[in-house]
Amino acid sequence: MSIDLPIRKIIHVDMDAFYASVEQMDNPDLKGKPLAVGGGGKRGVVSAASYEARKFGVKSAMAGNLAAKLCPDLIFVRPRFERYSEISKKIRAIFYDYTDLVEPLSLDEAYLDVTENKKGNPSASLIAEEIRSRIFNEVGITASAGISINKFIAKIASDYNKPNGQKTVNPEEVLDFLEQLDIRKFYGIGKVTAEKMYQKGIFTGKDLKSKSAEYLEANFGKSGKSYFYIVRGIHNSKVKPDRIRKSLAAERTFSENLSSEIFMLEKLHHIADEVSRRLNKGKVAGKTITLKIKYSDFTLQTRSKTLPYFISDSGLILETTKDLLYQEKLKNSVRLLGISLSNLNTETKKKPERQSVSVQLKFEF
Repeated sequence: MSIDLPIRKIIHVDMDAFYASVEQMDNPDLKGKPLAVGGGGKRGVVSAASYEARKFGVKSAMAGNLAAKLCPDLIFVRPRFERYSEISKKIRAIFYDYTDLVEPLSLDEAYLDVTENKKGNPSASLIAEEIRSRIFNEVGITASAGISINKFIAKIASDYNKPNGQKTVNPEEVLDFLEQLDIRKFYGIGKVTAEKMYQKGIFTGKDLKSKSAEYLEANFGKSGKSYFYIVRGIHNSKVKPDRIRKSLAAERTFSENLSSEIFMLEKLHHIADEVSRRLNKGKVAGKTITLKIKYSDFTLQTRSKTLPYFISDSGLILETTKDLLYQEKLKNSVRLLGISLSNLNTETKKKPERQSVSVQLKFEF
């Protein structure tokens, strides 16, 4: 393994409650009030919640009726994705004033590599402050930021002083920062993995660091090796301006639960058409078709099949999805169906990145 670590100054910018903030900006009557973007009916799902609503426990992906119970004064508004996209483009234009190395993760967050930047500013922290100030003054909403030596740590740091704040993890602070971190804060470690780690006595980064690479691979599979490196501050993924799409999907939540495969096929026909339309618009095709099924009890199941050739035709997508639907008996009535295509023809083989066992400490931030 090489002892060289790429010297980078990475900023992760994350908008604060983006959809809800845009709605409050456009409608001053909503400012300071608990707000949920999304459906509030029987089948509705919260897409985003304002910080006023979050105090009551309302959060994204929560059922609308549960959100309303938690916060009786909750105001629901319909999402306006065209508007959110418009605002997102304005924010990205600000990013590009500082660097061309911008990797958007979604409409409301992005990585920026400002190691070498258009302003000639050696301080990534000051650049982040300036960017956040410009977003507030020129767009009208707030953003938070994390600054550090790699994408992984910057992503974690951006969540520390939300909303409307930032945190810098300097090179000499990286190891202590990661050791003291609750394992649930590690980006990429989900609820299930965190519970498994708890059962094995791994509660903090320090506990994780005490485990060998062999132990982590034996207990957590392929991800174990990445855990071994990231807890040591090693994450060599570059900021990629042109992120390659890895999958494309569409799904539908139904007003009434479906219990008949015949009715489901009718819905899947429309979903397959939408997936095909998006694939053709992007001029891509895929080999792996995945059927997503969410049951009435909210349990989730996926079924996948990989073909020996790329497809984008809705008929072929539907034909494969039909096979997946009848692959096994449904466990319950169904509230949501989705189709995704992955293993796209846009993916290219990556050269293995050199790993490192040291952290660059002499680096001004």
